[in-house]
Amino acid sequence: MKKKILIAGLTLLLIAGCKDEKEDAAKKFISIHSYINSQVAGVDTSLYPIIKLDIIDSTHTDTTYVKREEFRTLAKDFLDLPDIAEKKYRKKYREESRYDEEMDRAIITYLPSDPSKAVIQRQEMHVKPNLGGGDAIVKTLYIDYLLNSKDSIVQKRMLWQVDRSFQVTTIRQLPGQEERISTVKVIWNEPANQ
Repeated sequence: MKKKILIAGLTLLLIAGCKDEKEDAAKKFISIHSYINSQVAGVDTSLYPIIKLDIIDSTHTDTTYVKREEFRTLAKDFLDLPDIAEKKYRKKYREESRYDEEMDRAIITYLPSDPSKAVIQRQEMHVKPNLGGGDAIVKTLYIDYLLNSKDSIVQKRMLWQVDRSFQVTTIRQLPGQEERISTVKVIWNEPANQ
């Protein structure tokens, strides 16, 4: 177990070491935003069929094939998020990391110092360490987003399965109305029934 923790720790240091060395060592965040941009660019040049599932209140599902040119628009929820690795956001977030032995994943989590002033409530990266000494593999990205305005609350639970799919579950609450839950899942490299 100590060996796995040591390898996971070294993996995290290697990932963090890829950032600009001029930055404050205590505030080197991994840019999930940049990672997602590279994933979108990869899909733009791939030959995978792209499938979109629209799930409304878990009772109705529409499945459609999507043109490659529409993929970036579908990923807009991820691409439009602020990049908390940028200097102007780093002071507002803290990083926590741990190793989950059952999942065999290093988990890097970013949480806001003051959740009432942050739209990104949680950002998490799951990394599979490579025990053979090679690069670690990013497997999953999670982002919890909350926008609270005078007339509504919008919460988005966002999941990016690296090189496979992404999903955005939107929970919308309007005054005096029941909350509405809708999910959009976009698949490009996994079976549609997963």
